[in-house]
Amino acid sequence: MLFHGTEMYNCAQAVLKAFQDTYKVPPEQVVDSSRLGGGRAEQGMCGALYAAESLVADPVKKAVLRERFRNAAGAVECRAIRSLRKLSCRECVEKAAELILEIDGAEDKPES
Repeated sequence: MLFHGTEMYNCAQAVLKAFQDTYKVPPEQVVDSSRLGGGRAEQGMCGALYAAESLVADPVKKAVLRERFRNAAGAVECRAIRSLRKLSCRECVEKAAELILEIDGAEDKPES
């Protein structure tokens, strides 16, 4: 488990690390994304969703990913997701990874 596992990755880092090989994510991007967890991504977005969107190049697929995440979590902003209590942070990481696999066709199911 990458999210809060041995390396103590936050939500954004866990998503990026899980797909590091598939999307050729540089190690420094995983490290730098430590500032994106806990609602600190742009506009308070969930860090897992923010990281997932950063991996998807196609704007249509990115929009589908966001909408499907919103449907599952009830919102895209970290604070709102937490207050709705539909998904835990760990479940947000899992959902973001699942959606990347479904929408962008990433080949291997990574550890989240």
